[in-house]
Amino acid sequence: MIANIFSKTRPINYLIIGITSFLLYFLYQFKDPGTINDGWSIAQKIGIFVLLLTSYVIYNYLVLRNNLTKLNNYAIFLFSIFLFFFPTIFSNPNVIIANFFLLLATRKLITLQNLRSTKEKIFDASFWIFIAALFHFWCITYIILVFITIIFHVSGSYKNWIIPFLALFVVANITLLIDLIFQNQLLSSIVNDISVSFNFSYFDTIYQNIALAVFSSVALLLFSTQAFDFQNKPFNTHATHQKIIFAFILGLLIYVLSNHKNNSYLIFCLPSLAILGANFIEKIKTNWMKETTLYVLFVVSITLFVLQL
Repeated sequence: MIANIFSKTRPINYLIIGITSFLLYFLYQFKDPGTINDGWSIAQKIGIFVLLLTSYVIYNYLVLRNNLTKLNNYAIFLFSIFLFFFPTIFSNPNVIIANFFLLLATRKLITLQNLRSTKEKIFDASFWIFIAALFHFWCITYIILVFITIIFHVSGSYKNWIIPFLALFVVANITLLIDLIFQNQLLSSIVNDISVSFNFSYFDTIYQNIALAVFSSVALLLFSTQAFDFQNKPFNTHATHQKIIFAFILGLLIYVLSNHKNNSYLIFCLPSLAILGANFIEKIKTNWMKETTLYVLFVVSITLFVLQL
């Protein structure tokens, strides 16, 4: 049933995902009532949830508008499921904000293949990536995807290689101006975030460890089966699917480099992994296998979510 529901793009699908996300998000927020003690904190929680829903909208548009999957809602469904694996994401507004800006950047990079307004798209994508880096510094590694996209489509003009540095100059000046006007020590917080940690023994509970182990198994399966499958797709879509693969790898790199590591930093690889997952589901021939796969993922994600409360 669940495979049939999300096999087409229906309004009810977005309602299901939205309501489920709403219930789980606020269930996680209210597990510790002491963190919500005034109107401002409640407004912040609501604002972050609205941003999360907006991320869903942008992501769904990105996937369907650029034919990254067939006309179904498997990708956005899997994206939400993978989020539920790691409820610590809901307590880390910085990664939700940073991921929102990376989605905006990815949208620009994917649409650059039509070769219209290429310089503007390169600047916009670079700008959003550097803005994301203000909320989590290692998002800056995503700029590699900009240069990969330039190589794929518009490497002939030297101006295209300079544009990301212009975007960096603009964001740096905006940051300096904000820091000077408001004296909010934005620069010092960014500098403190630059450090690297390869300590993966950060789990507060054994269930966080289990969630990471299960997710890693799923991610390895999807990546290994889909990494080279783009060769079986139409030639004009090869570059797009290769960019999705690189986006997944860069998302993992952000997680690996991040200091004060926790599972919430895996959010940066979830959008691209969900696309790989949707392509995997689409290739399953028998309907009962699709149903079983999606049901198992959904039940496991909800179970792990509840165990981590």
